[in-house]
Amino acid sequence: MSPRRRGPGAVRRAGPAGLLSVPALAWIALFFVAPVGLVFWYSLGRKPGLYQTHANDVLTLDRYREALGDTFLASFANTLRIGLAGTALCLAIGLPFAYWLAVKVRPERRFLVLALVLVPFWTNFLIRTIGWQVVLSPEGFASQALQGLGLIDAPFSMLFTRGAVLLGVVYNYLPMMILPLYVALDRVDGSLREASKDLGANRWRTMTQITLPLARPGIAAGLLLVFIPLMGDYITASVLGGARGNMIGQLVASQFQQAQNWALGSAMAVVLILVIAATILATAVIGAVCTWLLTRRRRVEIGGIAEGSPA
Repeated sequence: MSPRRRGPGAVRRAGPAGLLSVPALAWIALFFVAPVGLVFWYSLGRKPGLYQTHANDVLTLDRYREALGDTFLASFANTLRIGLAGTALCLAIGLPFAYWLAVKVRPERRFLVLALVLVPFWTNFLIRTIGWQVVLSPEGFASQALQGLGLIDAPFSMLFTRGAVLLGVVYNYLPMMILPLYVALDRVDGSLREASKDLGANRWRTMTQITLPLARPGIAAGLLLVFIPLMGDYITASVLGGARGNMIGQLVASQFQQAQNWALGSAMAVVLILVIAATILATAVIGAVCTWLLTRRRRVEIGGIAEGSPA
C-alpha cells in the first residue's frame, strides 16, 4: 500500500510549525553544545608554558591520564558520596512535604506554601550559603541552642566538615526536589486513591501501588534536577567544607583559576560529565528493573480469581 500523500496545504502548515523549535534548538546549541564542545577541544591540548593557559597545536589524550590520578579519584569519591546522600535526603524530605502540599493543604492556601518554598531562590546562592557560616560557627545559633539545652558545655562548630557541606546542599537544592514532586502528585486523580481504599487497600499499599507509580515522572525529574547540579557544585563545598569537604567542582575550578591549566581542567570536566551520565544511566537501569519486579508482583483479584490465573 502506497504511503499517504499530503497536499500542498499540509506541507505549508508543517513548515511554520517546525520553525517553533528553532529558538529552543538555537539555545541548546549556543549554551550547551558549543560550551561542551569547546571544553572537549581544550581537553585535547596542553599547557605550553608557565604563563600560558592552553595550546592545541598538538592534540593528545595525556590530560585524561593526568585527570584520572589519585587526587581526582579521591575527590570524585567524596563528591559521589555527598551527591548520593544529598539527593537521597532531598527525596526523603521533599516527598512527604510535596504529598502533604498536594493532598492535605487546602487549594486556596497552596500558593502561600509554594511561595514560602520559593523564598530562598529570591536570594543569591552564594549569600544563602555564607549565611550558614553564621549559623554553624561557634558563636552561631546552632551552638548557642545546644548549649542552652544543656547538650554541650563548650561552643560547637560544624564548619569545614562534610556534615556542613551535606546540610548546605540539602538546603540549597531541596526546593528543586519539592517542585516537580508537587506537580506530579497534584496531577494524581484523588478518586484513584479513594477507589484503592474502597477495595480494601491500606494507606501503605495505596501509596506504594497507586500514588508513587503515578508520580514516578516527578520523582525522576526531581532526582535529576538535584543530583546533576549537586555533583558540579563547588560554592557550597568551598564556603562550608574547606579541605574536609573537598568536591570535584573545587578541583576543576582550581585548574582554571589557580593553576591556569585549562587543558587539565577541561579533561577533568569532561570526565566528570561522562561519569555523571554513566551514573544516571545505571540508576535508570536499576530503577527499570525494580519497577519490572514490582509490576510482576502486582495482582488484581476479581471475584476471588487472580488476574492471569487459569479459570
